[in-house]
Amino acid sequence: MDHFWASLAEAVTRLAPHTDTGGSFKDLNVVAMLHRFWEEKQVQDGVKQTDSLVVYESAPAPGPPYVCYVTLPGGSCFGNLQCCYTKAEARRDAARIALMNSVFNELPSRRITPEFISRSLEEAAAGASGEIGEASDPNTSLGAYCLMLEANMGKTLLEFQEIMTVFQLLHWNGTLKAFRERRCSRQEVIAHFSQRRLDERTRSHMVLDWLLRGQENPGLLSAELNRAQRELGLARRAGQELRFYKEKTEILGLALGQACRAVGPSGSVQVYMCGYKKHHFHLRMYGSL
Repeated sequence: MDHFWASLAEAVTRLAPHTDTGGSFKDLNVVAMLHRFWEEKQVQDGVKQTDSLVVYESAPAPGPPYVCYVTLPGGSCFGNLQCCYTKAEARRDAARIALMNSVFNELPSRRITPEFISRSLEEAAAGASGEIGEASDPNTSLGAYCLMLEANMGKTLLEFQEIMTVFQLLHWNGTLKAFRERRCSRQEVIAHFSQRRLDERTRSHMVLDWLLRGQENPGLLSAELNRAQRELGLARRAGQELRFYKEKTEILGLALGQACRAVGPSGSVQVYMCGYKKHHFHLRMYGSL
């Protein structure tokens, strides 16, 4: 942890050279520092960002306390940890959490190496009461985890988490189960989705899945959305990376907001796609992935 605080102090000196690092962290212009951090990182990595570099989003609220989320390049998301009574305060606190995690992510210990993979597999095997030998079998959960780690050798844990979020959502949505039922191997699924980003097509597919489930089970969408919102709030207050929880909440919100029930000519219940102003989201029917 000493390495982290030293790295944080170094980052503050670099990003805000006229700042007294002995002062309070909350007094820094963390919004500007976070933007500059990622601006510098993109230059170092030779990446040109076409969209907004760091994206802030305030959760709708009639009054305080306010919640703000910040999404970093690649998709990692963080929110304010403290109870904030102004939107500006919530924005600064979200930026503070994101900056600390961004700096922490640059430490050598946060990069996937052969040693890191060995430790992670041992911990995973012990936690699941499994055998470390299962790591060599891609048909086991531990083997699939090993494949994922090895495929992302050299990446940081934040980059790895961005990829794992895709698989977390696919598992939550039931997509991975559907692939197993089609007898697709884990290697095939990992190879296919490791190269995919969470785009409109993937979200549309999930929204449609939940629309159909809501049609079969009235009240399901409201219950699932309430649960997802609680999970998001708990994760935010714990300072965790939030993309998985936030994506779930938005997918369920889109499904609930767009599901207009009407009785068709034959008396069956049909689902119509309704406008959703906030996201300007358009559902499309897609074939199998």
